[in-house]
Amino acid sequence: MDDNKQKNTNKILIGVIAVFAVVIIGLLIALFKPGKEENNDSTDEAVTEDVITDAKAGDTDAQAENENDQDSDKDTEEDASEELLCYAGITGTNSWENNGKYSGQLDISITNKTDSDIKNWSVKIDIGKNTTLDSFWNCNTSVDNGILTLEPVEYNGVVSANQTLKDIGIIVTASSESDFKNIKNATLYVDGNKYELTKETEEEVAAEAEKTTAEEEETTTEEETTTESDDNSQKKNDDNGKTPFEVHGKISVKGTDIVDENGDKFQLKGPSTHGIAWFPDYVSYDTFKTFRDDWGANMIRIAMYTHENGGYSNGGDKNYLKGLVDEGVNAATDLGMYVIVDWHILQEQNPQVYKDDAIDFFSEMSEKYKDYDNVIFEICNEPNGNASWNDVKSYAEEVIPVIRTNCPDTIIIVGTPTWSQDVDIAANDPITGYDNIMYAAHFYASTHKEAIRNKVTTAIGKGLPVFISECSICDASGNGSIDYNEADAWFELIDEYNLSYAVWNISNKNETSSLISSSCNKTSGWTDDELSETGKWFKNKIKNDN
Repeated sequence: MDDNKQKNTNKILIGVIAVFAVVIIGLLIALFKPGKEENNDSTDEAVTEDVITDAKAGDTDAQAENENDQDSDKDTEEDASEELLCYAGITGTNSWENNGKYSGQLDISITNKTDSDIKNWSVKIDIGKNTTLDSFWNCNTSVDNGILTLEPVEYNGVVSANQTLKDIGIIVTASSESDFKNIKNATLYVDGNKYELTKETEEEVAAEAEKTTAEEEETTTEEETTTESDDNSQKKNDDNGKTPFEVHGKISVKGTDIVDENGDKFQLKGPSTHGIAWFPDYVSYDTFKTFRDDWGANMIRIAMYTHENGGYSNGGDKNYLKGLVDEGVNAATDLGMYVIVDWHILQEQNPQVYKDDAIDFFSEMSEKYKDYDNVIFEICNEPNGNASWNDVKSYAEEVIPVIRTNCPDTIIIVGTPTWSQDVDIAANDPITGYDNIMYAAHFYASTHKEAIRNKVTTAIGKGLPVFISECSICDASGNGSIDYNEADAWFELIDEYNLSYAVWNISNKNETSSLISSSCNKTSGWTDDELSETGKWFKNKIKNDN
């Protein structure tokens, strides 16, 4: 190719390249126009949305994981809170000085807020090495190195789902008031597992106790009380202004009934003193006269503790206590009332513990009152713990002959095991060889319900004469709420079987079973406003039954 042709060819190539370059530049410029930028933004937005979607998905996964963690934590919390759903609580209801020391009553509750029954429970309380256990009810006890363990008795071994067991109580004596007040924590064990009462549940227990107290203060009796004018109109509670004894004379046991000297069925009814060493001022003519004239009572029970609070057999002044018994017997006799002399065992559990003292006491009392046809002897108040009917029966078979030496036909009441509830067991193996023997059944209506009533009807059905020598309408601690429905059920049974009964107790102690208001210091002549709710209920019951 010649030089000219080569030059022309080069020019053509350069032109083509230039045109191509222009086209390329145009395309590049078009790419950066606003419309295209929007497309790019849209692409970027799509990418961003994908990232956000992925992020959201990641957040969702994280949230799900977090929720799983929270669920796990919740499960853990529920597992932990399960311990807060069942616990034991302890409250001090009243206390007093006791020979330079400090005694008080403590009520223990077991709360079960789970959906399952609690079985095999026990409660441990640190009472301290210098504190003694004086008495207890509705539980079995043991003390080891200052740790008190409470375990169930036959009828309260199960705490039902969503229920609270409230009828367990103890009385202890500490070296000082501060030592007593330091006894405030109770630990529940179920099948060996420990359930602590936490600060929150302590506050809950306190709130519930405060609520219960408020409800009790607002509670009024379900039956109308008689007017004061009616009270003042009745000076003696039997026919033609005569005293109960003038009308009915010497009483005896016929079948399962008490009968008077005319052979007619007769029902004894009236109050029991509290421990006469605690409340001696109520052992008086004026006190008993108020119950006879204003309430219609025909009987008084004199409770002489044998162990607690310097009892007769545990360091008490025997001559002083026998003097109080004598004052009470003579006051009741002057008023023409019947009177029970009660050997009030409790803390020692088994009547065999102070059997020798009992034999000496009843030998002296039966000699002193051999000509008193209104006197009844109750030889063992409430055997409990491991005391069996064999223990009680063998004790009774040694004490009864001592009384019979001086009083051949006086009515004698024998306590029965499990705080005088097991009359059905006694009915299977009664004491033989003596007339005018009766057997004690005790009830507190909020605690002892149909199961104990069935024991009574079973015993009566087997021919056993039953005497309700102690009862109230609250729980077995002597405190707590009143159960009017169960009280009515008990008195339907009492009326049906003509059972005699003694009501616990003549005092103004700050507890539900006391018949007199804690704010009243009078020892006789009470108005209805000066009675407790229990006092009003029983006054109405006794008087209306007349």
